[in-house]
Amino acid sequence: MIKKQVSTDIGVLLLAGMFGFGLLLSACQSNPGPAFASVPPKPVESDTTRSLTDLYGIPLDLYRVQEGKVGRNQTLSDLLQPLGISLQEIYQVSLLPDSLINERRIKQGNRYLYYSRIPSAPEHPLYAENIFVYEKDPLNFVAIQLDPDTLWAYNGRKPVETRLQFASGTIETSLWESMFVIEANPMLAVELSEIYAWSIDFFELQQGDRYKVIYEESFVDSASLGIDRIMGAWFYHDEHEFWAIPFVQDSVRSFFDEEGNSLRKAFLKAPLRYSRISSGFSNSRYHPVLKIRRPHHGVDYAAPTGTPVHTVGDGVITDVGYQKGGGGNYVKIKHNSVYSTTYMHLSGFGKGVRKGVYVKQGDVIGYVGSSGLATGPHLDFRFYRNGSAVNPLKVEAPPVEPVHEQNRQAFAIIRIFTVNWLKLLQ
Repeated sequence: MIKKQVSTDIGVLLLAGMFGFGLLLSACQSNPGPAFASVPPKPVESDTTRSLTDLYGIPLDLYRVQEGKVGRNQTLSDLLQPLGISLQEIYQVSLLPDSLINERRIKQGNRYLYYSRIPSAPEHPLYAENIFVYEKDPLNFVAIQLDPDTLWAYNGRKPVETRLQFASGTIETSLWESMFVIEANPMLAVELSEIYAWSIDFFELQQGDRYKVIYEESFVDSASLGIDRIMGAWFYHDEHEFWAIPFVQDSVRSFFDEEGNSLRKAFLKAPLRYSRISSGFSNSRYHPVLKIRRPHHGVDYAAPTGTPVHTVGDGVITDVGYQKGGGGNYVKIKHNSVYSTTYMHLSGFGKGVRKGVYVKQGDVIGYVGSSGLATGPHLDFRFYRNGSAVNPLKVEAPPVEPVHEQNRQAFAIIRIFTVNWLKLLQ
């Protein structure tokens, strides 16, 4: 069962702790900055007038509104002419800087509105006789005010509502699919996979695994803009509990377990996201092309051609090339004096990938393909310890720096809030 809402009692308890939790958790979100405005600036209304305005800050009682969407191959002129705007005014609009409206970036399907003043409406010094609004994207718009002898424009942003959301569920097939069952933003699955990238192999999730998460999500006009940040998470996988507690240390917001150990580790659990293991580590595997048995000292990840391949850890690229009759396009990386990795059957290489280049954990080094001896697109990933191949799925990577001793008390308070919040979710 997966839930997105909590009961009233639980909601009250959670909200009761929000104030103290917010003061302690200094991972503050950034509010959108002020919109760029041409001269004259965007009108500033009193509280009384603002209560009567729409999402674009335009008073509803002054105008009659027409609404439409940009059609295929339509230009700005195609939008304005049917509204009764003169060619002279259209020419003046075309002279506006690209930072306000760029005619080359008028997109099919984008919304636009035209406000024409109601004859009986009183004149208002801050608003023109007619206003044309074009949505550049779900959040940003430009408003062009048209008077008989004057034209001015300004960029604006619709009001953004940030909601505290709760979700919990049991995995049936995949974390991604569970987001559709819950009717939550599927990007929540991506956020969780990134937080737990060093702890949980999401290719190995099992039926019955469970999760709980508290997060912030932004909305504009009831449409989701995306996940802002995770406020805390819990995952039950392979008979282990994995807590994710956010904490700011050295000006960086990251996640720690309940003991204050960082969830980040020296190596990622997998070099791909959202794929499946098609062949595991073996000393005797039947080769699908050669039709013989031979060692396969790696893990094959089946994924569509072009899927980005990420280096599992920091290191230096020691070799980039093509292995004819074998691994096809490949990249080799030395991570330190002990560990190295190899990525094979690539369709192409990441930007700037060449011998001697230093790469950081998570960098894209190539793309899934079927070069060399391969029956279909997949990544053959190999892990070496002191030059000998080891099973990548069984490598235990050391964690990075834990919570500093001087921060332990502050972390303990945040941990109590986060753990108690999550335990209340069913």
